[in-house]
Amino acid sequence: MSFDLSGHCRKELLELKTGIDDALKEAEQRERKAAIKAAEEAAAQFGFSLDEIAGLQRGSAKKQKAAAKYRNPHNPEETWSGRGRKPHWVHSAMTSGMDISELEI
Repeated sequence: MSFDLSGHCRKELLELKTGIDDALKEAEQRERKAAIKAAEEAAAQFGFSLDEIAGLQRGSAKKQKAAAKYRNPHNPEETWSGRGRKPHWVHSAMTSGMDISELEI
């Protein structure tokens, strides 16, 4: 399928492009819903839900927070697990000459 777009001005082409982008998003959503419905029906034929097949458990698959490993000596309510970026209080303590092992809980 081919369209001759050479006779259109830039404004018309931009409007057409926006319309195409919107139509593509809608088509993707429709196809995604149809694919999920087909997968659910296929799983149901074997007596399973789609979540069981995919190994998902909605609502109960929350990640547990890592246990605190370090504590701010100036504010004991501030803790850090040692994962991710160091909090400012860890940086401040280390630049003031403290060893990180001194902050361990």
